[in-house]
Amino acid sequence: MPWQQLLSPQARLPVAGLETWYASLLERLGTPPPLQLALFGGRLAATPGLAFLAGYQGALRALWPAAPWTLGALCVTENRSTRPADMSTWINALTLDGRKDFVTAAEAADWLLVAAREEGAGAPVQLALGVVRNGAPGVRIEPLPALPLMPDISHGRLYLQGAHCERLPGDGWDDYVKPFRTLEDTYVLAALTAWLFGLGQDSAWPQALQLRLLGLLAGCAEVARQCPSAAASHLLLAGLFAQFDALCGELDAAFAAGDGRWAQLWQRDQGLLAIAGAARRKRLDKALALLRG
Repeated sequence: MPWQQLLSPQARLPVAGLETWYASLLERLGTPPPLQLALFGGRLAATPGLAFLAGYQGALRALWPAAPWTLGALCVTENRSTRPADMSTWINALTLDGRKDFVTAAEAADWLLVAAREEGAGAPVQLALGVVRNGAPGVRIEPLPALPLMPDISHGRLYLQGAHCERLPGDGWDDYVKPFRTLEDTYVLAALTAWLFGLGQDSAWPQALQLRLLGLLAGCAEVARQCPSAAASHLLLAGLFAQFDALCGELDAAFAAGDGRWAQLWQRDQGLLAIAGAARRKRLDKALALLRG
């Protein structure tokens, strides 16, 4: 991890459309390892939403190392549920049919990882993961209105009708959907913390706060090295989020004392790390029970 480069002053990339911004990021970075994509993307982002996008793309590449270098998305949710038994999207003979209700960066994503059922009649639910290209025959994105949180990151609904796909090896749930929850938490936390660290460096925040943010980045780097399905990883990640939560008062004070433009962005988007809080707590409880025997 080239920490010296990350810690040096950096000019943020200008705000642009998601594809343009991401292309500019790769022009600056080349084809970095997933964590570097998250950290430097967060450091170079002008908004928390763009930092999130960098972390999300890093997590996707940690999940699927062979992913193309264009923007991608993982499509799981149907009717506000991610439970396999609630899904009605199916894969059959490398063909996908169904609908996914929440696709991150939907209009800008070039490729889509789609969780789909594939079990036979009467068999236990079994998931596979198929890859389709946005705009290919049978693949349609319906843009949805911007959300109050991270309105600069688009989202949409995916419709699949006889869409040809590539099936990724392994079990769709155990090998992809389940570990991605931990990967996304880790890489997005890293990216957002890098955004905050860069802002603190540029705005001359108290050194103690900058150092604590730097310590969080180092912790994210260690957790990113661990197996995302391991109980110990869930415990370590929970520790990082506890450290982040403990900084809220100092962050609020630093924002209040600085440029109101940054404070408005932070006030609008700071809740992005709380979105998956309930799921993280469940994973922590299970991890503690397992580790305690």
